Amino acid sequence: MSKNLNERVTAGDQRKGGSAIESMVKELGIILGAFLILNSFVLASFEVPTGSMENEIMTGDFLLVNKFVFGGTTPRTIPLTNVRVPSFKLPAMWNVEKGDIIVFVFPGYRDEVEPQDPAYYLKRCIGTAGDTIQIINRVVYVNGMPAPVPRNVKFNSTLVKPPDYIDERIFPKGAPFNEDNYGPIVIPKKGDVIELTPKNFERWEIFIRREGHAAALRQGKVTLDGVQNNRYTVERNYLFGMGDNRDNSLDSRFWGFVPADAVVGTPLIVYWSWDPETPILRIAEKLSTVRLSRFGTIVR
Repeated sequence: MSKNLNERVTAGDQRKGGSAIESMVKELGIILGAFLILNSFVLASFEVPTGSMENEIMTGDFLLVNKFVFGGTTPRTIPLTNVRVPSFKLPAMWNVEKGDIIVFVFPGYRDEVEPQDPAYYLKRCIGTAGDTIQIINRVVYVNGMPAPVPRNVKFNSTLVKPPDYIDERIFPKGAPFNEDNYGPIVIPKKGDVIELTPKNFERWEIFIRREGHAAALRQGKVTLDGVQNNRYTVERNYLFGMGDNRDNSLDSRFWGFVPADAVVGTPLIVYWSWDPETPILRIAEKLSTVRLSRFGTIVR
C-alpha cells in the first residue's frame, strides 16, 4: 500500500515538473515572440558605428528607432548572421519627408547591384522622389531653392572643391561632379521614363539591375531583359540621403539613390552612448567613456 502511494506521488511530481517546464518554455516563447514583433514592427535599437551624422548623432550612440511610422519589416537576415531570408513590410503610416533622419537598408556601393554585407545606414533625407538636387559650393538646393540647414551640420575642412574638379568616386558613374559641387540630378519616382542611349547607359545600368532587370549594351544598342529597348520605366520611388557631417559621409552623392521601401525607421532618442573604440573586455575603462550628457538626447 505504501509502495503504491509512493509511486503515485512520484509520478505526480514528475507530471508537475514536466508541466512547470512546459509552462516556462511557453512563457519564454511568448516573451520572445513579443520581443520579435516589437523589434520588427514598432521599436528597435541601433548602435551608430560611424561619425557621418555628427554632431547630431555621435559615433557610439545607441538609438531607439521608430519602425512603425514608416512600416516595420520582418528580419531580412537570420539573427546574428548575414544569411538573407524572405521578409515583408507593413504599410507606412506616412511617407518620408525632406529633413527626416532615416534608417534604411544600404542598397550597395555605386557599382554593386547588391551589397556584399547587408547593413543599415543612417542619413538625413535631402530630397524625395521627383525632386531636383543640386549642390553649389556646399549649399544644397532642392528644386532650385536653398534647403534648410540642419542644426548640427558641419564641415571638417574649409577647402571647397571647385566645380571643374571631377571626383571619380561620385554617383552616377562618369558624372562631372564632386561632393561640394554636385548635380543637378533628378531623384527617380515610380512611373518616370528614362531615355537610354549608349552615352548614358553606364549611369543607369546598376540602377536598372537593382530593380531586378537585365540591362546590356551590345553593338551600340541597349537591351532590357534581352529585348532591344531604349526606354525604361522606373518601378519604385527613391530618396536622396546625406550625412550632416558633410566632409565625412559616404552617402547618395557617392553610391546613389535610396529606395523609399528600404527605409525601416527614424531615430527618436539616444538612450546610451560610449566610446566604441574601447574594447568591451576592458570593462572599467569602457564604462569610464560613458557620455551621460548624451542620454535622453532627442534626435532631429
